[in-house]
Amino acid sequence: MNNQELAKEILALVGGEKNITDVMHCYTRLRFHLKKIDLADKEKIEELPGVINVQIQSGQFQVVIGNKVSKVYKELIKLGDFKQGDSTEITDEKKKGNLIGRFFEVISTIFSPIVPAIAGAGMLKGLLGLVTVLGWVEPTSSVVTMLQIVSDCVFYFLPFFLAVSAARIFKTNEFIAVAVAGGMMYPIIMEGAKAIANGGPTGLDLFGLPVPFINYSSTVIPIILAVWILSYLYRWVDRWMPDSLGIVFTPTIVLMLIIPIQLIVIGPLGSYLGIWLAEGVTWLFAHGGILAGGLLGATRPLLVIVGMHYGLMPIAIQNIAVLGHDYLLPVFLMANMGQAAAALAVFLKTKNKDLKAIAGSSTIAGFLGITEPAMYGVNLRLKKPFIAALIGSGIGGAFVTGFGVTGNAFVLPGIMSLPVFMGPKFVYLIIGMILTITITIVLTFLMKFEDAPSKNTKGTAKKQNKASSIEHTTILSPVIGTTVALKDVPDATFAEEIMGKGMAVNPTVGEIHAPFNGEIATFFKTGHAIGLRSDEGVELLIHVGIDTVNLNGTHFHPQVKQGDQVKTGDLLLTFDLVEIKQAGYETITPVIVTNTENYLDVIGADENEVMEREDWLIQVINKMK
Repeated sequence: MNNQELAKEILALVGGEKNITDVMHCYTRLRFHLKKIDLADKEKIEELPGVINVQIQSGQFQVVIGNKVSKVYKELIKLGDFKQGDSTEITDEKKKGNLIGRFFEVISTIFSPIVPAIAGAGMLKGLLGLVTVLGWVEPTSSVVTMLQIVSDCVFYFLPFFLAVSAARIFKTNEFIAVAVAGGMMYPIIMEGAKAIANGGPTGLDLFGLPVPFINYSSTVIPIILAVWILSYLYRWVDRWMPDSLGIVFTPTIVLMLIIPIQLIVIGPLGSYLGIWLAEGVTWLFAHGGILAGGLLGATRPLLVIVGMHYGLMPIAIQNIAVLGHDYLLPVFLMANMGQAAAALAVFLKTKNKDLKAIAGSSTIAGFLGITEPAMYGVNLRLKKPFIAALIGSGIGGAFVTGFGVTGNAFVLPGIMSLPVFMGPKFVYLIIGMILTITITIVLTFLMKFEDAPSKNTKGTAKKQNKASSIEHTTILSPVIGTTVALKDVPDATFAEEIMGKGMAVNPTVGEIHAPFNGEIATFFKTGHAIGLRSDEGVELLIHVGIDTVNLNGTHFHPQVKQGDQVKTGDLLLTFDLVEIKQAGYETITPVIVTNTENYLDVIGADENEVMEREDWLIQVINKMK
């Protein structure tokens, strides 16, 4: 299923265009606000190829897709005229949830659209630090200057980015919000803030009210508070303003009110809140020590599950703006390393080819800082690896906190962002990573997770039925040997699936056993072919060899007769492999579902798999009722 098809399926299953209030995406998720969440079919969306998980958090319907989410989003928005995260309609679902949950949802939603810009700029800051420390470029060179411009511009003008995003969330005019950010970043204000250190004035006087000079670059709280107030102020003015005058006078009055209010009250208040928040985090890590780091490291993945991990982003950015460093980022890195390491352990241990493929790609994404594929596609699915990751990242978080490791720029914590942690305590970060990864992998192996069966994995019928939510019948291999695709059987009747779909086995042991509970519907007198009917109604033909009917029963020894009831594993037939081959006949054994047309699909195991009697050979998928 390509991205366009996936987008179409998701759109249909969330209730269609008319049920969507707005939609946006973050690094790994499509985030819908739906008018009626109960119209969305969560289970069917989770079954779509390419969908990792579906969650409903704080009234938001979140479809976790992983690294290709932006491509699916681009296809999705082509399919309708729904709003892209800036609808003016407030649904009942969005109003539900407790105050803390709604607060984190708002902060997460504000930051989600600007994460790519922040992450890219942060990565470049790390690169700049690396090339400078290694002496690859002169600190005064134009290359360094250009890297400084590119990496600093997003953080320096962060209030502008936040103004647009917050205006969409608070349902107000984006351009008025940008104007508010412009008032904060006006040169007189910014230069005045710098001049204070040299004995300059601390601010302006407006009718006896102080307008303090504050450096608002890289700040988070002041602009979010200002846009929130703006949303109420704009609606209030617009409510009593005559329609004929509103287009000119509403924004005029709003600007005359909001920017002075912002510079006199909201901005200073937000700035002080940011300083207190940064100092509070410093105090917590200074006094809570390894306990604070361990707790945050262990619980960070839980915030990812509920989609609130971006809610901590403002704290990290504010810390860097106020203190010049941040204590949270190293702990976030340990949490990401834990999830990636758990997925790596599963990759190394699992025999399930589907799961191995998912675990491999998820491991790479996790080490790069994107953990949702590892969490939803592997670790949570198997449970024990997720627990191991929580323990490992908790210990790693405690370790780096205990040694006072900090980050110097905001990034998505991953191995590519290591340069932002460079400093006197960088070695402790590396040790913490090794500790986290090692503990997680060892615990994952020791906990002995139950390997998940799939189309490409051998397993018992009991496990297969338990693992799948789709109604199906499992057919075990009736003979020990190596699997062969039906198309490779040297007989057109089987290879062209004229008799039905199935699989073939090159036997290494001359015994046929019952692959399910059922009845012997037909047993040819020549002994070379058996027809069975399962208790669920699957009709199966087991044909030993090609053209072996010509042997007239020689070398075949039936153990049951037509009409007998059999159970899984019962011996049905023995045959002499060596004698049949010496007689010039192929012993390849097609196993065919002869009533294939009654089912949605018939899926065979992988080619060249060594089959034991307890391994599944065919999955028969029932039609939807």
